[in-house]
Amino acid sequence: MNTVPDNARLPDVATGAQPDAGGALDWVGMDGIDLPVRCADGQGGTFTVPAQVSVQVNLADPAARGIHMSRLYLALEQSLGEQTLTPSGLCSLMHALIATHADLSSRVRLRIDYSQLLKRRALVSDNAGWRAYPVTVEAQLLDEHFSVQLGCEVTYSSTCPASAALSRQLNQQRFDEDFAGTVPSQRAVREWLGSERGMAATPHAQRSTAKVMVRLAPGFDLPVSELIDAVERALATPVQTAVKREDEQAFAKLNAENLMFCEDAVRRIRVALEADERIAGYRIRAAHHESLHPHDAVAEVAKNFD
Repeated sequence: MNTVPDNARLPDVATGAQPDAGGALDWVGMDGIDLPVRCADGQGGTFTVPAQVSVQVNLADPAARGIHMSRLYLALEQSLGEQTLTPSGLCSLMHALIATHADLSSRVRLRIDYSQLLKRRALVSDNAGWRAYPVTVEAQLLDEHFSVQLGCEVTYSSTCPASAALSRQLNQQRFDEDFAGTVPSQRAVREWLGSERGMAATPHAQRSTAKVMVRLAPGFDLPVSELIDAVERALATPVQTAVKREDEQAFAKLNAENLMFCEDAVRRIRVALEADERIAGYRIRAAHHESLHPHDAVAEVAKNFD
């Protein structure tokens, strides 16, 4: 006959013996926990996604050998699977996590990583497709002071302004060569522009990445879809999903209208974030994965962000 062990009789070496070398520890916990997370969709509904969760508490008691990791896991599993991810919900969760270690800890930090799927309309055609955006949520409760940070990653196209200027110069030189000593008609110029001769060079462009992390002002929420939308509007050239020829042409036009260095990209995003009262601080990093050379061009800016 199977019997259930009496927990009171099971050895607990984490609390039953003094550590070989005592002392308080800054953080102890778990990384890479697989859990479902319920998120708001920004339209009044919710969705559940698989997430990777990390949680740590401080070990303030210098004589304690370890913490109770199972208590942290069970509190996370109950909260994240049942409650929508909001700043107020995270604040409650952080207090609940500390409560599981009231005798050992006074601080807790949490990180949640997942991907959010958003459906994106084509630029011109009547089509749409899905994009997965990496999202990070970080929360801390440090001696009763709660804070929450929200981050996303956006992929976009960047066309180099310097390369565009150099290409225009070559196009001018080609024009001078092909029409030297003549006064071409409008029709002749139009036909030339539509031929291979009418494009002596093209500027280099590349897929680029913007990583944005914002610190929310107390009392405010910011649906991640709204943060992603704000970043994409600022950049103007987010990568596309379902693309027909008319969409590709519209995308090429957008790139020509939005030539940018990585410095331009972070400044554009900064303007968008500065205009949002829900954002108390930010860190922005743009990386242009250059097609001209094998290294990236990067720029960063931060404000009120540790």
